[in-house]
Amino acid sequence: MRTIDFSALSPLYRSVVGGDRLAALLEAASKAEAPAGYPPYNIETTGDGAYRIEVAVAGFKPEELSVDVKENVLTVIGRKAANDEPKTYLHRGLAARNFERRFQLADYVVVTDASLADGLLAISLKRELPEALKPRSVPIAHAAASAAVSDQTAA
Repeated sequence: MRTIDFSALSPLYRSVVGGDRLAALLEAASKAEAPAGYPPYNIETTGDGAYRIEVAVAGFKPEELSVDVKENVLTVIGRKAANDEPKTYLHRGLAARNFERRFQLADYVVVTDASLADGLLAISLKRELPEALKPRSVPIAHAAASAAVSDQTAA
């Protein structure tokens, strides 16, 4: 097993505010176990700051699926209802097992919609920056004008 020492990033800490969170995310990602391949999924970009995750959930009904978001983690859970009817298969290629798939969301990414069609669960996401984080212009005052204003307020 490989271990990476993120203390080598200390020069980064001096020049990046909030870099400690970045290093923590990198360390958590390196320690995470490899996710299982079930169910398969696609992640696509659908526009500027808009994304869609498609999860293949063939055989699942809408009431057997749940989509939850908590602390920047999107969790898709599938729980098959108990079926007491015995079946004899000659070949069983469709997996009908329970699953839990997690996706780490970036800051300010919100889930806007989820729909189930043709065996695909489509989850729409959008990056919504708060007004305080959007770029804005700061006016620059002239030194002579600001000195005159300060002289008037002092008098």
